[in-house]
Amino acid sequence: MSELPNCPKCESAYTYEDGSMLVCPECGHEWNPAEAATADEDTLIVKDSNGNLLADGDTVTVIKDLKVKGASNPLKVGTRVKNIRLVEGDHNIDCKIDGFGAMKLKSEFVKKA
Repeated sequence: MSELPNCPKCESAYTYEDGSMLVCPECGHEWNPAEAATADEDTLIVKDSNGNLLADGDTVTVIKDLKVKGASNPLKVGTRVKNIRLVEGDHNIDCKIDGFGAMKLKSEFVKKA
C-alpha cells in the first residue's frame, strides 16, 4: 500500500485518492499532488507596472507623480524606494520613503530598479 501525503490545509492523515486527485475527508480540500509540489498557496504574488515579480527587500522607482494626502508636495517621478515589504490589500507595498515617512504604494505605480 502506498503512503499518501497529509492534507496541506489541515494536516489530516486520512487522505484518499479520487481519480487523479487527493481528497481530505475532514476539511473537504481536494488537490492534485502533481500540482501541489509546484504551487504554493501562501506565496503573495505582486508585479510592478512592467510585469516583473516583486519580492520583500527589493528597490523600486516611482513612475509617475503621486499626490500624498497631508503633504504639501507630491511624490516625484524617479523617487527610489528601498527595502519594500509586500502586503495583502489594495495598496500592496509597505515602505518608508526619505522625506515622506512610512506609506503604502500600489504596485502599478512603481517599477523594479
